[in-house]
Amino acid sequence: MAEAQTAKPAGTVAAGVVSAAPAAADSKGYRAWVLFILFLVYTFNFIDRQIIGILQVPIKAELGLTDTQMGLMGGLAFALFYTGLGIPIAMLADRFNRTWIVGASLAVWSGFTALCGTAHGFWQLFLFRMGVGVGEAGGVAPSYSLISDYFPPQERSRALAVFSFGIPVGSALGILFGGLVAAHIDWRVAFFACGIAGLVLAPVLLLTVREPARGRFDPPTAKAPPPPLGLVVRTLATKPSFWLIALGASASSIMGYGMFFWLPPFFVRSHGMALSELAWFYSAIVFFGGLLGVFMGGVLGDKLGRTNKANYARVPGVAFLLGIPFAVLGLLTDNWIVLFIMFLVPSALGLVWLGPVLSSIQHMVPTSMRATASAVFLFINNLIGIGVGTPLLGWISETLRPIYAEDSLRYSILYGLGFYVVASVLMFLAARTLDRDWHK
Repeated sequence: MAEAQTAKPAGTVAAGVVSAAPAAADSKGYRAWVLFILFLVYTFNFIDRQIIGILQVPIKAELGLTDTQMGLMGGLAFALFYTGLGIPIAMLADRFNRTWIVGASLAVWSGFTALCGTAHGFWQLFLFRMGVGVGEAGGVAPSYSLISDYFPPQERSRALAVFSFGIPVGSALGILFGGLVAAHIDWRVAFFACGIAGLVLAPVLLLTVREPARGRFDPPTAKAPPPPLGLVVRTLATKPSFWLIALGASASSIMGYGMFFWLPPFFVRSHGMALSELAWFYSAIVFFGGLLGVFMGGVLGDKLGRTNKANYARVPGVAFLLGIPFAVLGLLTDNWIVLFIMFLVPSALGLVWLGPVLSSIQHMVPTSMRATASAVFLFINNLIGIGVGTPLLGWISETLRPIYAEDSLRYSILYGLGFYVVASVLMFLAARTLDRDWHK
């Protein structure tokens, strides 16, 4: 297919390890194809990760679950192995064929997504969601590393932003497809269909995406054998901006993942939306808001970061603060048109951080550490963001139910917006040391 467009990269391959020998640049068409396939994989990553957010309405009704149980299903069940296995799999990706790791991971998480459609109780679905997390642990960090070896430094923020379009696109498709299928057929069919589609994509990735030479766009002095995890952690320990950015992104993810999971039942309980109406309404917010936010972040990261590296952290910090008043208005209004506009803006601003932050993480460490450093970042971000955010908002909602009844989710989300303030402060603190922590 696309393999005929350019010669194979120079360098030898042994036991799945690609040498760091210099390689001729691939054609623009082939690089675009690679980015497109990785984007599709990431899209399925978020379809399968987030589809339970819209399906929780019929799942909760059929299986008789509480908000706390649904929060654990959407958060802890997924986050346990997703975060725990991310670092060891990323270490493998720094040593072996990253394309095969991503392809195998896609097949695993797709298979468990299909199995979710067979669940008949809380623990069955909980365990299958853990399986989805096991598979998805190997999808993201190796993809970041692949993109860094297909695109030169001045294009990486935009390339990573395009890759990150998989977040809003996958989330929106999961909402729309899952909601419509659940409303007109059955929620189990939605799980089956998404899982099987991912299994079909896996061989396409493996047959058409080559493993590039590591560090092909970096100076020869930057290339070194993959280091042990301890060395990566010790390297990151000397960079305060990494930890501030990681904790800032985590604070924002508490609300990002939390709102994504709990807004569908909020629209049903507080606004009386039917599932089919909700599918169209919320998928449009996530799709258009998410695309705009990720695009803005990639462009601003490359443009402003070129003149001052501190802007890779300042841009997200400003975006988090700007989104808060719109989210407050969205939570308090009863007008559907105002509701749509008010949630569109924070949906965009809440994802501006992806391009600048992911690019800065790639540039804080030597080439040989990129996948592992990305996995350390994802471990922190997802363990706190997914593992805490979703169950925390569910627990707050149940606690407030005696006071606010069906409106308890409105106030649970409203109180949680304080995490965006925390995220912004941490990003501004990180901006003060980011230039010093950049890998020279």
